[in-house]
Amino acid sequence: MSAAHPVIQTEGLTKHFRRFYTRRVVQAVNGISLKLEGGTAFGLLGPNGSGKTTFIKMLLSSIVPTAGRAQLFGKDCRHPEARRQVGYLPENHRFPTYNTGRQMLHFYAALSGTNRAERITRAGELLERVGLADWADVRIGKYSKGMLQRLGLAQALMHRPSLLMLDEPGDGVDPVGRRMIRDVLEELQQQGTTIFLNSHLLAEVELFCNEVAIIRRGELALTGRIDRLTSGSGYHVSSPDAAEGALDELREKTASIESNNGMVRMQFTDREALNEGIDILRKYGSRIEEVQRKRSTLEDVFMSTISSVAEMLDAFKEQARRKKLVWFRSHSRKSWKLVPSLARVEGGWRDVVSRSGSPEQDGEHEVLVRS
Repeated sequence: MSAAHPVIQTEGLTKHFRRFYTRRVVQAVNGISLKLEGGTAFGLLGPNGSGKTTFIKMLLSSIVPTAGRAQLFGKDCRHPEARRQVGYLPENHRFPTYNTGRQMLHFYAALSGTNRAERITRAGELLERVGLADWADVRIGKYSKGMLQRLGLAQALMHRPSLLMLDEPGDGVDPVGRRMIRDVLEELQQQGTTIFLNSHLLAEVELFCNEVAIIRRGELALTGRIDRLTSGSGYHVSSPDAAEGALDELREKTASIESNNGMVRMQFTDREALNEGIDILRKYGSRIEEVQRKRSTLEDVFMSTISSVAEMLDAFKEQARRKKLVWFRSHSRKSWKLVPSLARVEGGWRDVVSRSGSPEQDGEHEVLVRS
């Protein structure tokens, strides 16, 4: 792996599916540009149906993009050599149930070109590491869902990949198993392996990943480092005997005031408001039990991002409905704009793909119309 190239780099990666009977175009992934450097633990988040798995499959060249390009280690992802350093655990894997765990690891390692001596050594090491040493020679058909997930992780590691891509690795795994998987991934990251994690378990992602990206309806809604995205969102102050006069003045300074069993808890949005609030409490002789900085969780960031995008889309729909306008966006542009109605289609809102040969509007355009 060359240090000069990002491990993953996409530019405008897009995938549209056309329904066979209705010919309706479904935008699974729409113009995602992403760069991931080596040694990073990266989490890909999004609601069900947002395009996460489709995005991963395009990176692995099992789905052909409609537009855009993707590179692994500086090489086009369509070339087998670019994928040779990738270990992959799919979301819905199906291992042959008549094989034992050890046989399955040997089989998949052989497909990746690992020699026999290395396969024997590596299979034993990984089965021990994922807690399946006692089940190594038992047929896979008798494995539980959590055991299958851990076995899947082991098969993804057999050829010592530089990039590990995991699609819902914690699905069906108990807390002990999730902790074991996290420990394995942390060891790999310390050794320089890049981890690309797609998961709905936000708490696990927050514990392990350095960076995250949130996808909403096939588009990149937010990306950044977790420590920055979850940085302080306010301060909490607790007082056991806050005076009524102090509370009257504090109502204009605080985001909220709650009282429970004589303990008053106040929330301040920033440091300046916090200091003013403390001065008011001291002025009235009120005691301060605790001052605590509140941090957002990744779940808070996720829900805020998804909700804000959903509200924006609903607002656009309502505006278009009232003004009889449509959304219009060229693939060469990132932002939507409302234009006079170009078409009327029965059935309410739906996707329409049209072509224009004019120099100003050359290529495919996406149009949402209201009947």
